[in-house]
Amino acid sequence: MTLLELVLLIPAAGFLVALLLPKGNPKLVRNFALAVSLVVFLLSLGLIGAVTADPQHMQFERSIQWMQSPAIRYHIGVDGLSLWLVILSTLLTPICILVSWNSIQKNVSLFYAFMLLLLAGVVGVFVSLDLFLFYVFWEISLVPMYFLIGIWGHDKRIYAAVKFFLYTMAGSVLMLGAIIWLYVKSGSFDIPFILDSLGKGRLTLGASEGLWLFLAFFLAFAIKVPLFPLHTWLPDAHGEAPTAGSVMLASVMLKLGTYGIVRICLPLFPDAAKASANWIVVLALIGIVYGALVAMVQPNMKRLVAYSSVSHLGFVVLGIFSFNHFGMDGAVYQMLNHGVSTGALFILVGFLYERRHSLEIVDYGGVATVAPWLTILFVITSLASIGLPLLNNFVGEFLVLQGAAVANFPWAIVAALGVILSAVYMLWLVQRTFYGATPAAVKSHFTDLSPREWAIIVPLVALMLWMGVGSGSFLPAVRSSNDQTLNLVLKSTYARQSSPPAELVGRVTRPDLKESADAR
Repeated sequence: MTLLELVLLIPAAGFLVALLLPKGNPKLVRNFALAVSLVVFLLSLGLIGAVTADPQHMQFERSIQWMQSPAIRYHIGVDGLSLWLVILSTLLTPICILVSWNSIQKNVSLFYAFMLLLLAGVVGVFVSLDLFLFYVFWEISLVPMYFLIGIWGHDKRIYAAVKFFLYTMAGSVLMLGAIIWLYVKSGSFDIPFILDSLGKGRLTLGASEGLWLFLAFFLAFAIKVPLFPLHTWLPDAHGEAPTAGSVMLASVMLKLGTYGIVRICLPLFPDAAKASANWIVVLALIGIVYGALVAMVQPNMKRLVAYSSVSHLGFVVLGIFSFNHFGMDGAVYQMLNHGVSTGALFILVGFLYERRHSLEIVDYGGVATVAPWLTILFVITSLASIGLPLLNNFVGEFLVLQGAAVANFPWAIVAALGVILSAVYMLWLVQRTFYGATPAAVKSHFTDLSPREWAIIVPLVALMLWMGVGSGSFLPAVRSSNDQTLNLVLKSTYARQSSPPAELVGRVTRPDLKESADAR
């Protein structure tokens, strides 16, 4: 059994064990779930060395026959694209378990069992190399999140959970149809096999056929992102979910959509992706500006952060469909940045809710007077979300804007407006919540951070700083994997040309390659 299989299967086994633990002993369940999640996180760190040494090829790969007919394989592996997303998932799970330590008091064993199942589901999506297996884990990740919202959420939790489920399932049905169609055409669900068949001409897709398949996959992924105008489920889900549910939803589950676009849509359907790029970018730009404008007028803190995610994920989609290395690298890096900074924002909002039992901004004010350390960390996290230099979001947004400028300069101008607006709504949130007169209710309810809360938030703040000043620790592996995806898109772009000049390919993908060619 490979190390990657342990990372995948231990939380699944932990889910089953947690269900069997005595329901009358919540402390035992909490400690068990925390121990399992920490073991999985530590094991996931062991993936880094092998993947960063050769990020273009799948590491810890395992491929065995699962079913004979239809031909479904248990095929998993991890490369530079999926590595950091797996580690982000394994890092945030023990943090979410600690976040829920005191706030979850009913059905405790079921709650922590679902947290472990959610971890297994999202890791499974990130490492699956078989389309059917990918779909299975995609659906598995949906189930625990539905129950996390529906059982442990706030007043309108049933409405939010059902809306989340219906939106995601609608896209999933289309994706399943496209997966079956590809199987009928290729005789396999195996992604590397299908890519090899397309590259060698054993499998051909007509222009209209490829477009419809691309749209079926893309719609499923766009709903999960969520891309405007398919975003309306997200504020409701975030607004009603418990803190741990909001963190995992924003930091990990939304990335399933953007990951699917990069892993499946672009390599399998490069012609359709290029043909659809303009209207997808328009939707991304609308989402960037619209999400920021709506966030500005939200009276509820969670809904404000939720709409900020619509804006930030618009940057990711923009970077992907810029089809150059700056944009693609920035898009994948921004997936990680958003996971860290927005996850931290939801955690800090959760800290505020535990003290004041309200998410309405109007019920706060003057928190800095009674909780200065909480204020400092909230300000740092807000500045990271805005994209302040030396913090993580700056690197991702800068690369995306650079990629957009290379592809089409007006795109970068519109997207830059979203950066400005993000400063407006985040700084206004900080001003209204932490400064001004301190209401009596705030004085009576507030204490500063506890040791448990310090243990939760410090790793994420440290990551914001590390990813802001040390992006070289993360980007090389991401870049190597993106190279392969972009080469497939470029190969399709120039398929009707004979031997395109090397400097032309370099200019389209990465300008520094052209400089190297000129030097030679």
